[in-house]
Amino acid sequence: MDNTAYPWKTVWITGASTGIGRQLALSLAASGVKVAVSARSAGKLAELAAGQSGISVYPLDVTDRAAVAAAAAAIADEMGGIDLAIFNAGTWHPSEAVDLDGAKAATSMAVNYLGVVHGIEAVLPRMRQRGLGHIAFTGSVAGYRGLPKSCHYGPTKAALINLAETLSIELKREGISVTIINPGFVDTPMTQVNDFPMPFLMTPEDAAGTILKRLPRKPFEIAFPWQLVRQLKFTQLLPAFLYIRLIRRLLGLNAKPKT
Repeated sequence: MDNTAYPWKTVWITGASTGIGRQLALSLAASGVKVAVSARSAGKLAELAAGQSGISVYPLDVTDRAAVAAAAAAIADEMGGIDLAIFNAGTWHPSEAVDLDGAKAATSMAVNYLGVVHGIEAVLPRMRQRGLGHIAFTGSVAGYRGLPKSCHYGPTKAALINLAETLSIELKREGISVTIINPGFVDTPMTQVNDFPMPFLMTPEDAAGTILKRLPRKPFEIAFPWQLVRQLKFTQLLPAFLYIRLIRRLLGLNAKPKT
């Protein structure tokens, strides 16, 4: 067992079958935390639980509002009050602007944004009753500004950052902390489809380690890797027209494509 002590007795993680979510579950359970894991893949969740004691499986699709609510209620009844909820499920459709697709945009919003909203909606009443709780959810540095090939994904992450700000303002007086987790590129099945360079690529183990090192302090934001975050945070200081001009120049997009 890992000797790291965390301030939570029961943690619920969605999107836990692969990547960051899976590694968070393993690390927390190894430290003695009771971990409830959810994802669509019941088989992968079962394998995860079989390899580490302290993990309980609650398969669901985060786009199914009723299923999310039922899972939250079952976890609270069977494992005790949820001290920390990490809503981590996500989907990624790398697409250029000319390939903007309403169906892909709707799927992205349903999973990346509404999947988080459904989870918060499910845990918030009990956290308010207890007067304590910590809600964390996975955004992305892609939510800071518009980026190439991110017309379906980026807007959902920008929405999550805005949501986190709103919730943090209003829930603090209820005893509930809110953290937005904004990773850069992490080597997961979701990013392995990318056909472009991914600077400062991290392993899921390093990403989870960074999150768990900072999360007990209940920060508003956990963003990494710092090299990429620093660059993108700087672009937030630029007016939109200047930012757009800069990115187009860097990517060689000022000339019209040849037909």
